[in-house]
Amino acid sequence: MPFPIINSIASWVLKQRIHQIELFLKYPNEVQNELLMNLIRNCEETVVGKKYDFNSVKNYNTFAERVPVSTYEDLEPMIELTRKGAQNVFWHKPIKWFAKSSGTTNAKSKFIPVSETALMDCHYKGSKDLLCMYLNNNEDSELFLGKSLRLGGSSQIYENNKTYFGDLSAILIENMPIWAEFSSTPSSRISLMSEWEEKLTAIINETKAENVTSFAGVPSWMLVLLNRILTETGKENLYELWPNLEVYFHGGVSFEPYRDQYNKILPNSNFKYYEIYNASEGFFAIQDLNDSNDLLLMLDYGIFYEFIPMDTFGTENQKIIRLSEVELYKNYAIVITTNSGLWRYMIGDTVRFTSLNPYRIRVSGRTKHYINVFGEELMVENTDKAIAKTCSELNCDVKDYTVAPIFMKGKEKGAHEWMVEFNKHPDDIKSFQKLLDENLQAINSDYEAKRYKNMTLNNLKVNVARENLFYDWLKENNKLGGQHKIPRLSNERDYLEQLKNMMVEIPK
Repeated sequence: MPFPIINSIASWVLKQRIHQIELFLKYPNEVQNELLMNLIRNCEETVVGKKYDFNSVKNYNTFAERVPVSTYEDLEPMIELTRKGAQNVFWHKPIKWFAKSSGTTNAKSKFIPVSETALMDCHYKGSKDLLCMYLNNNEDSELFLGKSLRLGGSSQIYENNKTYFGDLSAILIENMPIWAEFSSTPSSRISLMSEWEEKLTAIINETKAENVTSFAGVPSWMLVLLNRILTETGKENLYELWPNLEVYFHGGVSFEPYRDQYNKILPNSNFKYYEIYNASEGFFAIQDLNDSNDLLLMLDYGIFYEFIPMDTFGTENQKIIRLSEVELYKNYAIVITTNSGLWRYMIGDTVRFTSLNPYRIRVSGRTKHYINVFGEELMVENTDKAIAKTCSELNCDVKDYTVAPIFMKGKEKGAHEWMVEFNKHPDDIKSFQKLLDENLQAINSDYEAKRYKNMTLNNLKVNVARENLFYDWLKENNKLGGQHKIPRLSNERDYLEQLKNMMVEIPK
């Protein structure tokens, strides 16, 4: 079948989904309530269903009263039972897939259950909807005349008691529909390679001769790959290699610190950037408009949403609210109930709503990745914006960074200490440090209040990292590639001290 015909058919099929999306846009809270009741009805005879007497749960309020909010540690005994072969524990259908995730704050591996239902009705549905949104907004697209360069994790699939675990991207590739495999590069064999450096070389060798029309992957690791491709092919920008490039589908980390670097290697104002918000636990939100930073919360993927206002999070007054109760621009921790059997599970992310009709969000950080030692309530969203603005004003590029508190000692005031690795250094680091502090104050009023006349906080301190410091730290901790990322903010100094200790000695 000629490629133009494939492109037309694919576009037509994907656009049919728009009508279903319009349903939850018009009736968001009704769709969510029906979804929750279906999850409860399906799991009445599971171990969890019997424990909380799902048979008698007829509404949200009863559900919220009976089922406690949980962390991974709370659910781990049941998950381990299922990994050993037990079924019907927290989901009514067999679960054989587990997404292995260590996150960025805990060295201990987590094994997130991924049901067949979630694979089809959440993860793959999200991927198709992403294409649907893009094609609906760009009717002249010729996306399917070429291939999508995908960069997933570098984990293989492992078997344990007839259950399987691995990086989420490896699970998705292992179960990928034929249409997705046909339209992607590199091959599954190369995508699932576990050694990062070998994998990069193999990807470059296989993809440089393809007609690549889109990219998909985490911005930090994709940038490493794309810069390596330019170096090895001797090209000035990516259009010299792939003239039909249209769009980059990205997620996993904030794009703001990387935007200028991508613009330099993709010098075309018509090139599109589309963001997604997904994780091992599910596919949550999609950018539904061109040139937007807002993500449409997807309400019919088998995920029921609740939220904890961050101003009460972890306190005696902590409260949990439904989607219908959220307010604009407040930070919330997300609680999810899913079609993989996660019941009122805290995923550790924070979001804020930028629109209530429809419900659109921005990811603002992590519940464990913020600094509030001095009452400054500093979120990753704040530091990413401040870094991007400072770099733009001083014509420099930041590759990676992390921030930790300098604790008060005696009469000494506190401060924030940064470790920053540059792609392009500023002319004067003191000017960078001063401007970064000023931009942070302009973005975060709580930080500004603590900085006022140095009453609580002194000016921030910037350490200039040696080349490849963060890459070496990730390598040392076996976190190269995939969804692994640098922990941006912490209330402790562990990460920063590890990095400072590696400043002199370069790991072999």
